[in-house]
Amino acid sequence: MPVVSDAKNNARRNQAGPSIPRGFVLGEFTNYLDASAMVDRLIEADFKPGNVAIVGKDPVLVERIKSRLGYGRVAGSGAITGFWLGLIFAVLIGAGISVGPDGELAYNPQQFAAVLVVSAGIGMLFNILRFSFTKNRRGFLSSQMPVASRYEVVVPENEAAAAQKALGSVA
Repeated sequence: MPVVSDAKNNARRNQAGPSIPRGFVLGEFTNYLDASAMVDRLIEADFKPGNVAIVGKDPVLVERIKSRLGYGRVAGSGAITGFWLGLIFAVLIGAGISVGPDGELAYNPQQFAAVLVVSAGIGMLFNILRFSFTKNRRGFLSSQMPVASRYEVVVPENEAAAAQKALGSVA
């Protein structure tokens, strides 16, 4: 039965905190996909995965602009969020379900729909007000991601020959 982790070794290794792997640089790449392809080749050749690291150098923050942000998009987003919150609320309180004097259950879909419409309207109003107060800051939607300008595949110095041999056998 394989041992998944050795708690004593992990505790010793994590005492100093995370550190940048040092060793022999097998390859340097301008994008992550090429570096991970080299790691895949090493693993296919039965090289121990725990001895390989991909180190990103010269990190930068890339912000990609997705779309323009206007009142229509803000209102639609608020309505959708409000609708989902209203749906959860309506289900939790049992909106539209009533119990008669004789214990008979009755369902009134108009009450259920009213909760959804009102909550969508409140969500829309909230988002429009929030956007109008912060409109001068940003007029677009974007996503941010850290990216390195180059990537190195690193193995321990004592494993360099075995790694180069593994890469040679897969190529």
